[in-house]
Amino acid sequence: MDAEELNLLSQTLAKTMAATPSGPVLCSALNELGWREMLAETPDVAVPLVFRLLGETGAHAPLLADVTGTGTLPYAGGSWVSWSREDAEILPVRRTEAGTPLSPEALAAGRRAAGWWLLGTGRAMLELARAHALDRQQFGKPIASFQAVRHKLAETFVALDGASAVLSAAGTGELPALLAKAAAGRAALLASRHCQQVLAGIGFTSEHSLHIHVKRVLVLDGLLGSTRELTAEAGRLVIDSGAAPRLIDL
Repeated sequence: MDAEELNLLSQTLAKTMAATPSGPVLCSALNELGWREMLAETPDVAVPLVFRLLGETGAHAPLLADVTGTGTLPYAGGSWVSWSREDAEILPVRRTEAGTPLSPEALAAGRRAAGWWLLGTGRAMLELARAHALDRQQFGKPIASFQAVRHKLAETFVALDGASAVLSAAGTGELPALLAKAAAGRAALLASRHCQQVLAGIGFTSEHSLHIHVKRVLVLDGLLGSTRELTAEAGRLVIDSGAAPRLIDL
């Protein structure tokens, strides 16, 4: 797939996600566009593109089940959750009894997909905060001109850009996928805090869409291991092996 075809596909997917109700309806629409075929034939293209756009558009569909092969997923704190394919609520995740452990390959694939979703959600929050900073005026000037606001936005951008690089470089191994999701979760959580501070009071209201993205980040961070848990797990893996493995060949 060349750059022009990828751009056209990205635009089509984004329009579909923006115009189609989330949940099973969107899932059916994406399947009609060839989501399952793309996942089987070109997962390295399909997963980053589709899950990043889910985050950026604020849409949701039970696509993690397609990536991991199951709708029952491990969650932070050693618990398990199920993802309903029939529920259209915001991330319809429900607590459930202990499930079947995922294979290392399925777990790594799920973590990469969740990482791209977190990244897209972080970018959506950054865009909301950026637009607000340009429009909102205090003392006769946009708050985007204030150094404190610019620092918050810049730190968020750098964190998300770094997470994007980690996700792009993550191979199929267990440790790269683990670190990629941890980086994406950390960046998205930082974006939640900083963008909330930039948006101030309006960001707390139900009329503004920020709270939807924040809730989504909190849920996605817990899926397949939270940022805190994954960071600790990575440390244990390095200690047990006695060396830090080469993750990227530069």
